[in-house]
Amino acid sequence: MDMPDGKAENMLYWGDNLEVLKLHVRDESVDLVYLDPPFKSSQDYNVLFAEKNGSQSAAQIQVFEDTWHWDSVAYAAYEQVVTSGGKVAEAMEAFKRFLGQSDMMAYLSMMAPRLIELKRVLKPTGSIYLHCDSTASHYLKMLMDAVFEPENFRNEIIWKRRVGMSSAVHKSNRFGICTDTILFYAKSKLAQFRPQYNIEDPDYQRYIKERFTMIDENGRRFQAACLVNPAYRPNLIYDYKGYKSPPNGWMITEEKMKQWDREGRLYLPEDKNARIRRKSFADELKGMPIQNLWTDIPEINSQATERLGYPTQKPEALLERVIRASSNEGDLVLDPFCGCGTTIAVAQRLNRKWIGIDITHLAITLMRHRLMDAFGEDVSYKVEGEPTDVAGARALSDLDKYQFQWWALGLVGARPIDQKKGADRGIDGRLYFFVEKERAEQIIFSVKGGAVTVAHVRDLGHVVNREKAAIGVLISLEEPTGPMRAEAADAGFYVSHELDNPKYPRIQLLTVEQLLSGKKVDCPHSASRMDTPTFKKAPKAKREPKQKEKQSRLSEHSS
Repeated sequence: MDMPDGKAENMLYWGDNLEVLKLHVRDESVDLVYLDPPFKSSQDYNVLFAEKNGSQSAAQIQVFEDTWHWDSVAYAAYEQVVTSGGKVAEAMEAFKRFLGQSDMMAYLSMMAPRLIELKRVLKPTGSIYLHCDSTASHYLKMLMDAVFEPENFRNEIIWKRRVGMSSAVHKSNRFGICTDTILFYAKSKLAQFRPQYNIEDPDYQRYIKERFTMIDENGRRFQAACLVNPAYRPNLIYDYKGYKSPPNGWMITEEKMKQWDREGRLYLPEDKNARIRRKSFADELKGMPIQNLWTDIPEINSQATERLGYPTQKPEALLERVIRASSNEGDLVLDPFCGCGTTIAVAQRLNRKWIGIDITHLAITLMRHRLMDAFGEDVSYKVEGEPTDVAGARALSDLDKYQFQWWALGLVGARPIDQKKGADRGIDGRLYFFVEKERAEQIIFSVKGGAVTVAHVRDLGHVVNREKAAIGVLISLEEPTGPMRAEAADAGFYVSHELDNPKYPRIQLLTVEQLLSGKKVDCPHSASRMDTPTFKKAPKAKREPKQKEKQSRLSEHSS
């Protein structure tokens, strides 16, 4: 993870985060961890606690779906933690006696070794934020106590993620749920923390309007604050511009009084018998200090510009608060379940280094797109764990055809279609290009990991015609046959309005080997990703000027 000059690179890892952490992340190298581990809390509550048949077998977890089950893998994870001994082992044994062989026990068994690894990679000055909900938060807190020790617990943050106005809750047997829990722990007492403020808070704005009622000659709203010393200070007794000193003296020296006068920070009443007061300007206040109840960050609704269509996507404002509070510019932020990449996108914008880990190529592909959409060429990172040759691609195809499809589409920059939700209608991915300012044409992709025949080319041609697409591309592991090439040639050309190359083959056949060697889809230069039925295009991000936070801290210190 080190560059030649010693600086850590931004990294995306595909794979099981437990293995990635063990193999690739050094001891005490990370400043901040945020994780939002998947768990199917929408499942019937009682089902999560029901004992399951422990003889169920799973060779390995290939994709972390939105739930974990008690099986041989979960038992092996539990056994490994217990045999290691210590407080975590004691906690897991207690959980096992209470929860038995349930899905909840499986979840805790899979989380325990990951939390142990996350503690290992955190610096002594580091912190961890674990995002969960009320289904498992109490068990996770006990597990976090065992891993990080109770004295390093900092906050149980309650995030009100939605308003909870649905009438459905009135037909239920319980109150509606509109909150998530974020467990905040430090690695040690050395952990850094910077208080956060909300200047838009309605209570704070009401306070400003009620208390800061005076306006100076520059139009700045201020409150006239007392300058009388509460204790007798003979060295601070002096008259100033005809205003008599209070009996106890002023709160500041005469030199400071003159400085504030030059800076326009003194309120000098017309009546010389009145007291000089200090102008406390509303625009210099930071805002309402953030407590552990976060009600000011709404969840991502259907109209939000940052919404990508990823089911567990969290708002950037939430991650921005976490990252600003517990890291500095240049620090390393880690998200071991990074999904659609909100953590890494915000870390990039706030000038932090980052590591993202996910076990699905769909997530890795989405993160690639998100970083390109938001930052363009102003982002540098490496991807580890993906196939780098045909043999690796073939192994991935044999393991999981969807993972292979998502990875292959990533080679051409296409957005995947979510095949697991039903009929893909012969389309695995899409790209778009503009022929006029307001008109876009699409490129249809079909990905095949097994044997290919002329029928696949013919089917792709039918899909291209049905969708009125400009170009169709078949990506395959195997070399296309002669009849396949002939069928593709018979499809003719898409005629472009671009001057450099007016014609492009309407059906194109590309192998994984060609793509790995750098071959591209033959299409107009304006080809780009637009919103698709799977994921939307991320909005452009404006990176924060470097050292902004450092300058702000210096300003606060000097004042």
